[in-house]
Amino acid sequence: MRFAINHIAAPKLSLEEFFATARNLGLTEVEIRNDLPDIVGTVDPAAVKAAAEKAGVTIISINALYPFNVWSGDLPARAFSMADYAAASGAKALVMCPLNDGTAVSFDDLVTALKAMKPILKERGLIGLVEPLGFPVSSLRTKALAIEAIDAAGGGDVYRLVHDTFHHHLAGETVFFPERTGLVHISGVIDPAVSIADMLDAQRVLVDGGDRLENIAQIRTLEAAGYMGPYSFEPFAAEIHELNNPAAAVKDSIDYISRVL
Repeated sequence: MRFAINHIAAPKLSLEEFFATARNLGLTEVEIRNDLPDIVGTVDPAAVKAAAEKAGVTIISINALYPFNVWSGDLPARAFSMADYAAASGAKALVMCPLNDGTAVSFDDLVTALKAMKPILKERGLIGLVEPLGFPVSSLRTKALAIEAIDAAGGGDVYRLVHDTFHHHLAGETVFFPERTGLVHISGVIDPAVSIADMLDAQRVLVDGGDRLENIAQIRTLEAAGYMGPYSFEPFAAEIHELNNPAAAVKDSIDYISRVL
C-alpha cells in the first residue's frame, strides 16, 4: 500500500513540520488544504513548492474546490485561482467536492461544471479528483453518478474519483471503480452510538480496531481489483487535531492496517 497523509491529520503543524513528519513516517506523498489549515490562503505557492522539494515529498492534491458542481457566482474565478495555485505549488491534482447543504443540483448542471473545469485543469497539467460526499444532504452522493457525468462531459482523460471510505459507507455504495480512482481517503468512525445516517465529519478519526466503516474490507476490495494509488489519512475529529504527537497516532494506524491486511 502507498500510504499518504492529508494536512488535516496534523493541522497544528506548519507546512515544513508537516512535510518533515510525513518523511519521518516513511511517506513521500502529502495533501495540502485551503481550509484546515489554510495553506492555500496563507503561503505563497512558490514557497510550498520549494518546501516540498527540499523535504522530498510530492503534493498529490490540494483540498478542495467547493462546490464545484454549481458553476456560477464566484466559483469560476476561484477555480482559476486554485488551479493556478496548484500548478505553481507543484501539486498534481485538485480535489473537487459537490454542494452539500440539501440543495439539489441537476445532472445537467453537474456535467456543465465538469465541462467548464476540464480546460482549466488540462491547460495546467492537473487532474481533477471528483469526490462524491455520502451525506444525505449531498448533491452528489455516489461515484457511479460521478462517472456517468464525467463520461458525459468527455472528461475521462482529466478526471479521476476520490474513493473516500467514510463517504462510500455513508452512501451505501457497494460498487468499486478502481480503474477510475486516483486517490483514496481513509478515516474511521468508532462511536458506537451514532447511526450511519447521522455520521458527520466530526466523528472521523484514524482507522483502528474499533472502526465501523469497514475500511479494511474496502481496502482489500480495492487492492484485489488492482488499485495502486495512494491511501491518504483524512481525519476530521477535533481529538485528532489536538494530539501533541500526531505522527505517533498515524504510525499506529499504519501499523494496524498493515498488520490486519
